[in-house]
Amino acid sequence: MSTRKEIIGGFYGEYDEDIRLIKSRHGQLEYRMTMNYIHRYASEGTRILEIGAGTGRYSVALAKEGMDVTAVELLESNLEKLRKNSEGVPNIHPFQGDATDLGMLEDDSFDVTLVFGPMYHLYEEDEVSRAINEAVRVTRTGGVILFAFLSVFAIMYANYFYGRWKEGLEENFTEDYKVKHFKEQLFTGYDIAEFEELFRNRPVEHITTAGTDGLLEPIEDRPDFLMSDEDMDSLEKWYMSFCEKRELLGMTNHLLYICRKN
Repeated sequence: MSTRKEIIGGFYGEYDEDIRLIKSRHGQLEYRMTMNYIHRYASEGTRILEIGAGTGRYSVALAKEGMDVTAVELLESNLEKLRKNSEGVPNIHPFQGDATDLGMLEDDSFDVTLVFGPMYHLYEEDEVSRAINEAVRVTRTGGVILFAFLSVFAIMYANYFYGRWKEGLEENFTEDYKVKHFKEQLFTGYDIAEFEELFRNRPVEHITTAGTDGLLEPIEDRPDFLMSDEDMDSLEKWYMSFCEKRELLGMTNHLLYICRKN
C-alpha cells in the first residue's frame, strides 16, 4: 500500500506545479483572487506561515512585498524549487514538514496562516483534524487562517463529462451520495457545508467562504474558449463581487475558508 506522501509525490513528480497558477486563465484567476484575500489581512511586516507552500508561488511573492514568510512544504522536490525560486529574496524561511505535525513551530507565532495545499490531500479524519488544530495552534489570537479546499461538485464538472461519469461517481460518492475521502483519490473534494462543519467547536470565528476560480476550469477546455487580458481583468472584478454567494460556491473548483482565531 502506498503512503499518502508517496501518492502525492508521484503526482507532483510528473506535474509542473511551478507554472500551475500562470499557465491557464483559471489558474491566474485563482491566484489573483487568493492574493486579494491575503492582502485584506496581511501587509508589509506581517508574519506569514504558508503550510503546503509547493514551489513558493505565494510565499515568494509575499516575501518580496516585505512580509516575513515561513514556508513549510511536504515534498522535497517542491521544496528544492521553492528554495531556487526564493534565492536572493529576504524574509523567507523554507522548511520541510507535514501539515499534521508542525512541532518545530511555536504556539501563537504567526499573524496570518495559509493552508493552501494540504486539505486537497488529507483523507483520514484524524489527519484532517490534526492539520486544522496545528494551523490554529501556531496562529496568534486574533490572527487569520485561510484554508484552501476543493468542491466535490466542481471536481465532477471538470473531470467526468468525458465518458467517465460512472467512474467519477464511484470515486467521489457512496451509493447514497455521501462524499467519499480516501488517499487513492489523490485530490479529495468536499460539500461546502461539510467542510465548514470541520470547524465547529474549534476556537475560531468564521469570516467567509469564497470561490477563487469559478467555472473557468471546465469551460477553458472548450476549443472556442478565448479570453483577452482586458476580459480577464474584467472577469476578476466581476467575480470578486460574487465569489462569496452561497449559490455559486459548489461550482468553483478551488475555495477559501477564512477564519479568525479566538
